[in-house]
Amino acid sequence: MSKGPVVILTALNLEYQSVRQRLADLQVNRHERGTRFEVGTVRGTSCRVVLGLTNKGNHSAAVIAERAIQEFSPVAVLFVGVAGALWDATRLGDVVVASHVYAYHGGTSEDDGLKARPRVWEAPHGISQLASHLARLNDWADPTPGLDNGPRVRFGAIAAGEVVQNSRISDQAKWIRQHYNDALAIEMEAAGVAQAGHLSGAPVAIVRGISDRADGTKSTSEDRSWQPRAAANAAAFAIRLAVELVGELKMAAMPQDDGARSAGQFERRVSNTAHNSTVGIMASSVSGSSVHMNAASTAFGPTDLITELNGFRDQLGWHRTEGALDEDSYLEALADLDSALRSAGERTRESSKRTVMTLKRLRGLVAECPALVAMLAPMIAAAGDLV
Repeated sequence: MSKGPVVILTALNLEYQSVRQRLADLQVNRHERGTRFEVGTVRGTSCRVVLGLTNKGNHSAAVIAERAIQEFSPVAVLFVGVAGALWDATRLGDVVVASHVYAYHGGTSEDDGLKARPRVWEAPHGISQLASHLARLNDWADPTPGLDNGPRVRFGAIAAGEVVQNSRISDQAKWIRQHYNDALAIEMEAAGVAQAGHLSGAPVAIVRGISDRADGTKSTSEDRSWQPRAAANAAAFAIRLAVELVGELKMAAMPQDDGARSAGQFERRVSNTAHNSTVGIMASSVSGSSVHMNAASTAFGPTDLITELNGFRDQLGWHRTEGALDEDSYLEALADLDSALRSAGERTRESSKRTVMTLKRLRGLVAECPALVAMLAPMIAAAGDLV
């Protein structure tokens, strides 16, 4: 498996900026053929991202994706941006992650009509599983003032062609809905990126925010208002996916302890005061002296949350001592933890929102430590219910 960065590609400048604003320490990397990429890290993490602009169309997207793959040997390629919904069940602003991609312009013209002969690319199983997990957590989206219902993540086929679809009654629109009626969204680049990934051996994920319904309403005021929101939602989910991908690979690459060292660690971290007996534990994760069980989460009150946050400080220290958390991330995490404790103690609606956002930022800082991330999940939920 590659140890390179995650490549994120977009077709439009609006989409590019939605991703770019989430990155820090950007530097330009110029390909020998003139293509410019920007390389940086996701804010608050060590996750490296290469950002590139393909412009519209499958052909251009395939060429730029191929260049990015050859230049950077990425962990994965994420194609991120907006798309049109083919069916009303998918809401504007929702995010569609492709389970598979249709190149729908493949076909044969016969006397009795145009017969579909598409190329199809399936999403890599590991990325699909991780994306589904993040969708279930449902804590990836940016808060949107005035909206109670945040965007949802949907999984299904995406149709990619060579023309802008903006009708429900044209012959081609009817043909697409007839032959590709399982497709949730339609756009113009995913097939090219998927083909480049297939030929180069790089995993590809397509993440699209729904900005319109491909029904004749493009270029309206509604479309102009939804397009930046849809692009931001796609960027938010893609960035979270990138961070988790890199974190999982780093955990998998960590050397395993030999039996003697493991036994010593268990001896230090787990103790039983009942007649000096040995303890067996079945848990989802063990970090330090904390055991995280696969059990229903307990509702926290304000005092409970503050207690849990103070306990989290000990876990940060333990992970730093063990080398799982670097010094800079540890100090930044402590600062965020102190900020969360202060806002949690105020117990107002605004302080509750600040606590949630601070804990989400803290989660990004410790993304390479799955046990810490797991501990933060119920605290984030509790912080949102303080008032």
